[in-house]
Amino acid sequence: MSARHPLPLLWLLSDARNDAGLESALTALPRGSGFVFRHYHLCEQARAARFRALSIEARAAGHLVLLADDAGVARAWGATGIYGDAARIAGATGMLRIASAHDGEELAAALAAGADGLFLSPVFATRSHPGGATLGVHGFHVLAQQSPVPVIALGGMTAARAAELGWSRWGAIDGLIPPSAA
Repeated sequence: MSARHPLPLLWLLSDARNDAGLESALTALPRGSGFVFRHYHLCEQARAARFRALSIEARAAGHLVLLADDAGVARAWGATGIYGDAARIAGATGMLRIASAHDGEELAAALAAGADGLFLSPVFATRSHPGGATLGVHGFHVLAQQSPVPVIALGGMTAARAAELGWSRWGAIDGLIPPSAA
């Protein structure tokens, strides 16, 4: 883990379907949480503008801001770090690198690429991948114990699911949007 940026316990990931609630969600998160801006559905210009607006909100609330893109774009846009698979984070230096992993092979690749932490998913069923295979509680713990870097549970996560999992570091797309903003 990067000594400059201890990893937050709570993470919000952006998506087309939670866009309308992001400002209120960022305000509602505990200070020092993490925010991963994805918004793959937008063209580059609209994506950059939305990133700027949300990163201002996130930083005002004391959150770390990661961009799901390559290191050059993340630096140019002023992100604290990058998020993506092992190939995306490999070679990115001087910034926080959080990788995604879905199985043991991807976990090993993320570690070899120098990940400072990783999102391990999907733990539970998700709207993102309806009917897709999940790790489940046991599968998640089997993989998470193999990681020397912090693991962030992702996939169908809510506060209740984090308690069920017995895991304090987790992230969500839908599970952190206040009901009034959904």
